[in-house]
Amino acid sequence: MKTIEIIVSPQGEARIETRGYAGAACQEASRLLEAALGVRQSEQLTPAFFQQPVSVPTHLSAGGYTNPS
Repeated sequence: MKTIEIIVSPQGEARIETRGYAGAACQEASRLLEAALGVRQSEQLTPAFFQQPVSVPTHLSAGGYTNPS
């Protein structure tokens, strides 16, 4: 399950954590929240950032997946 969590410290500093995203999809998903919260102080990439996103077949027929090429 994909989630975005915003953690606010007692000092008022906000941190965004994404879970369930692969590759740069996490940055895309949190972009608007990041812009709303202000200037980024730092960024810590997790191992999930370096994973390849899973692709889902987009061409299906009654017989199953068909290769579009």
